[in-house]
Order: sequence, then C-alpha cells, then structure tokens
Amino acid sequence: MEYATTKPSKPSSNISEMVSKFTKVCKLRSIGVFSNENPNQNPHRYHRSLNDNNIQSVGEDSSDATEETECADEKIHPQPAVVPVKANMYGGDFILQLFESISAMKLAYIQLQEAHVPYNPDKIIAADECVVAQLEALCKIKRSFKEKQFIKAKPDSSYVDCVQAEIEVNEKLLEKLKTQKRFKDAEIVHLRQQLHDLDLGNAILVEKVRQKSLERKNVRALNIAMFQDTFIAASKSIHDFAKPVISLMKASGWDLDQAANSVEPGAVYSKRSHKKYVFEAYIARRMFHGISLKSYNVDDVMRFDDPIDSLIENHNSGFAKFCRKKYLFVVHPVMEMSFFGNLDQRMFVLGGKHPRTPFYQIFARMAKWVWVLKGIATSVDPKAEIFAVSRGSKFSDVYMESIEGEETFIPNGEQSDIKVEFMVMPGFRIGDTLVRSQVYLSEVKPICCA
Repeated sequence: MEYATTKPSKPSSNISEMVSKFTKVCKLRSIGVFSNENPNQNPHRYHRSLNDNNIQSVGEDSSDATEETECADEKIHPQPAVVPVKANMYGGDFILQLFESISAMKLAYIQLQEAHVPYNPDKIIAADECVVAQLEALCKIKRSFKEKQFIKAKPDSSYVDCVQAEIEVNEKLLEKLKTQKRFKDAEIVHLRQQLHDLDLGNAILVEKVRQKSLERKNVRALNIAMFQDTFIAASKSIHDFAKPVISLMKASGWDLDQAANSVEPGAVYSKRSHKKYVFEAYIARRMFHGISLKSYNVDDVMRFDDPIDSLIENHNSGFAKFCRKKYLFVVHPVMEMSFFGNLDQRMFVLGGKHPRTPFYQIFARMAKWVWVLKGIATSVDPKAEIFAVSRGSKFSDVYMESIEGEETFIPNGEQSDIKVEFMVMPGFRIGDTLVRSQVYLSEVKPICCA
C-alpha cells in the first residue's frame, strides 16, 4: 500500500489561513470500502511530525472535487491533521482542545460509516456511542468557553455587591412607595366619597336653612302678633288692678283729686273721670320701673290660669321674686294699712309667701302679664327696645296712641296743638315694628298776639 507523498507546508501566522487548511484537510466525502480492503487495518494512515512548528500533511490535489488518494488499488481515507497554535494566541489551549475534539469526532464518524460495510450492528452501536460522546465533549468545551468569557467580562465583585445592595434597597423602597401609593389611592377614594356625602349633606342643610328662614319669618310675624296681644293684655291687667285700688281709696276716704295731683301735678283732664288714667299711669310706672329686657322662659308661668298656683309651686322662681319686689314697690304700706287696717299681706310677702287673697290675686295676674311681656320682647328680637314719652311732648301717631282710644282732640276751627299730659304705658320697638306708647293727651290753644 502506498501512501500519498506529503509535502511540507510553510508556517502560517494567519489564523484564518490555518483554519482554511484545517477545513480542507478535514473535509470528508462518501467513503467506499473495496473488497480487498482489510477491515482490521488501522485507519490512521497519516503521520504527524512537529519540527519548528511545521506540519507534515497529505498532499493536496489542485482540484477540490476530491481529496482522496488511491494507492495500489486501495482508497486512502483522509485523516484529520493537527494544526499547532501558539499557546497565548487567541486562546491557544482552547483552540487545541477544540481541534482535537473535532478530529476525534470525525474519526468516530468514519468508524460509524465503516461499521455499515460490512454491516455490523455491534460496531454501529459502539461507533454511534463514540460520536455522541464526542458531541457531548464539544458541548462541554463550548460551555467552558462561555463561562470563561463571562468570568472575564464580570466586573469587580465588591462593586457588584455594592450595586446589588443598592438595587435591593431601591427595590424595597419602591415596594414601600407602591404600598403607600395604594393606601393613598384608597384614602383619596374614601375622601372623595366623604366629600360627596358632605356636598349632599350641605345641599340638604341649605334647603333646611331656607325652609327654616321662611318658617322663622312666619314665626317672627306670629311672635310680633303675640307680643302685641301680650301688650294689650298687660295694659288691660293694669287697668283691672287700678279699679280695686281706686275703689279701696274711695272706701278708705282718700281724696282722689289730691291723690291724682300728687301723681301728676298740674295735669289737665278733659273729664273728671279721666283721672283714673293717672292712677293707671302710676301703677304702670312702678311696674316697669328699673326693668331691663332680657329673654327667659315664660312657659312655667303661662301654663297656669291662676298665677298664684305658679307662685305656690315654685315660690323661689324669677316670677315669684318679681311679684314680691313689685308688690312692695307698688302698694305703699300706708295705702295697705288704710285699705285693710293691717299689714298682714305685706308681712306674708316679706316672708317669701304669696297670699291667696282677692287683692293679691288681681295684682299677681297683672304682674304675670308684665313679666311675660318683658320676657318675650327679646325672644322675638334680641335688639328689642322699650321707650317712654315725656310729659309735654308733641303728639305723634307713629310712636303714640291715645289711652282714650277713638276719643281724640279735634280742634274747633281754632289753631291748636296736642301735647302729652302723661304716659300710661311705655312703647316697644321690635325689629321694624313699633308698639306705640299709650298716652293721655290734652289740647293746647295757641297764644294770640296782641
């Protein structure tokens, strides 16, 4: 058997040229085995000698169509050539391992082909396992190379640890912020719902306020009407109390003209019977003397028809104190002594009690209406005022009304003026409403020039 003549090749410094040569040497074609070929013959028909990094390889044909050489009627099978690479050039150790593994794989593949002619199942299985083993070796080399490349590209471990720690801190912070955002979003939704509920509540309250305002206007009108009714009742109660006083004065021998003159000296009356008004004025003046308008509850007094029952039930109430004080101020001791011959009622009142006598009952009824009038004035209007009219004032039908009612002074064709002789009942200002003062009037004739 002849071997192909080998010719030395020049060392190459170019890796691409080296790989190209390796590819040509290792290129395989279909393998044919002749009958006179010794199947047990060693297929390694090439010898490698390394002298000064030179490689002894098989001769190359000028044509790429075939790289197989026939010798003595036998087909020569090409074997992989070894290509030396400098140790530190382009990862020399790795390339050597790679080429050796590829060469071994090609050899295993040749053995797999030879096992088919003649067909030998055992050799086929053994050759197949060898091919698989070489492929696994190639995969291992590939993984090793990638791991080395990754290790080379991997930065300093301390820097990586620092960055990794910072990333973990930022991730934790991000999760915390996300949690806070979720809570804030839920709080925003809750607050929006509360705002919506408050808006609805405010709308309802605005409507209620509007309704209350309308009701208050109506109630205000009713309260003013009620105050006017109370004013009339108080005026009537003073008139009712003046009657028994005048009767008792007459029965006791009092001089009514002198008594009237002592109350309003020099007063002019159109009729003698009008002197009763001066006694009413005296009583009203004493009852309203020193009072200040302030709001308080009058229901406890108003629920009793007889005010004596209210005084007995609560003898230390504000109304009880008011009755006690005003009785001692209105009914002089001399007057009471002349009326009854004793001061028993006075002593009874001074003791904090209230006698159930006809005279005191009439007084208590009058005190009740004055007390109620004073209490509801500021309930209707906190800025309510009480005003008085001085004697000699010019009459004004805006602020005053005649105690005589419809009986007024009408001049008989002469120039005249109407003046106030004395005030019987004070007036009140409740908001824009005036409750006119009751006065006794007289006519003053003008003085004629000579």
